[in-house]
This record gives sequence, structure tokens and C-alpha cells, in this order.
Amino acid sequence: MINWTIRAREFTNCNCAYGCPCQFNALPTHGNCKAVVGFEIDSGFHGDTSLDGLKVAGIFSWPGPIHKGRGEAAVIVDKRATRAQREALLRILTGQDTEPGATIFQVFSTTLETLHEPVFADIEFEVDIDARRAKLRVPGYIETRGEPILNPVTGAQHRVRIDMPKGFEYRLAEAGRGWTKTSQPIKLDLADSYGQFAKLNLSQSGIVD
Repeated sequence: MINWTIRAREFTNCNCAYGCPCQFNALPTHGNCKAVVGFEIDSGFHGDTSLDGLKVAGIFSWPGPIHKGRGEAAVIVDKRATRAQREALLRILTGQDTEPGATIFQVFSTTLETLHEPVFADIEFEVDIDARRAKLRVPGYIETRGEPILNPVTGAQHRVRIDMPKGFEYRLAEAGRGWTKTSQPIKLDLADSYGQFAKLNLSQSGIVD
């Protein structure tokens, strides 16, 4: 197993209601799961290969709860990545070189029935975790934005955080909302649904404190 570490900033938009029942081991709001995720690696490596500054996006769809499987996924990797960096990222994102159950990448990989050929493209990604704002754009594939939840009476920003001491993705996430449209290879249209802003600090053995 090759050792690796990723320190990154992430935004995720899924089709569940604010809060996302999956975060609490409950069934998804609409019985299925559709999601788009983007993150930028501030620092990272896979063996001797640096992953600093690279961006990644993914489109996911499950016909039922994630743990029931039969999922479909498409991974988009920053086209600036070298061949070695591409191979390293794909090994990490598909759950290889990772202890079973240690990261979201490895866990999700066990639930997929279809994994589309990876795409290498320009990824435009901005995220401000504290402000709960994000933009993700991959021309021809993804258009996503994230915003804070608003109080329906006053219109003020409503701040909620999810604290997960024993998670496999993050320790602490800011909850917000998002809008997403994807065109290929998986089509999604999400509006004013759960958004998640978090720092990732992962390795082959799980979250790094």
C-alpha cells in the first residue's frame, strides 16, 4: 500500500433536504442519492508524487440509499495534472491504497456498479468554508453554486455545523444549500438542496488530526 495524504477544501451538493439524513445514518430524503462534489488540494502526496494545487470533481447517483449500492459515478480530474498525478488521484479516489472503511473514497467505491471513464478537464472551483459559499464549474459537465441557508422569516443567514468525531470524510462541516446542473455522463438538476462545506484531511488510514 502506498502512503498518501490530502489536505483540501470541499463543497458538496446533494438532493437531500438541508442537513442530509445520510450524515446521521438515516435514509435519504427522497429515497435515493444524487450528488456533486468538488475539492481543491492545498497540499498532498501519493508516495513520491505531489498533489499540491490540483482540483477534483465528481458526479454521483444511487437509485436508493448509498449503502444499498448499485451506484454510478464519474470522476473529473484537473487537466493540469501530470500522468503520475492523474494515476495517483485515481487510485485514491477509487479507494485503492486505502484501508477498508477508512475514507469516503474507499467506502463509496464499494457501492458503485458503474464507474465512467475518468475525464481530464479544466475545473473552476472556489470555496469559502466560513462564509458558506462556493462555485464549481467544469465546462460541458458541471455548474454548481453553494450559499448559506437563510432564515425564512428574517432572511438572515442561518449557521449550522455538523460535528462528526469518528467520520470518514471530515471532522466538522458547515451546512448550507446548493444548486447544480450536470450534462454528462450523469445528468442531474438539483435546486435549493443540501450543501456541505468542509476541510478534508485524509490519508490511507482515515482522517488525520
